[in-house]
Amino acid sequence: QVQLVESGGGLVQAGGSLRLSCAASGRTFSRYAMGWFRQAPGKEREFVATIPWNSGNTYYADDVEGRFTISRDNAKNTGYLQMNSLKPEDTAVYYCAGGRGGLRPDAYNYWGQGTQVTVSS
Repeated sequence: QVQLVESGGGLVQAGGSLRLSCAASGRTFSRYAMGWFRQAPGKEREFVATIPWNSGNTYYADDVEGRFTISRDNAKNTGYLQMNSLKPEDTAVYYCAGGRGGLRPDAYNYWGQGTQVTVSS
């Protein structure tokens, strides 16, 4: 079992930056790919970014490519999502997840509780 806890969310003005963290405990976090997803009110949970266990090829949703950067530090059992040039449409609850990787939520077995990101215009 892996427990994930997100932090770093908050309120930021458009154009600003936030860095989300995902602290893992339990079974070895380094065995799993990590993903970030987000869910806005009234919308389905959507893929944001993913990184494999060895920090190899990363993938991003089209609307965050070039603005967000996913990374991880297996020695610290922590993953990160650096978010720059934030837009109001980035407002959502952000979730980190651990699993076999990919773009679909059902590819991930472990989920955090989420952290709210609100971008004001």
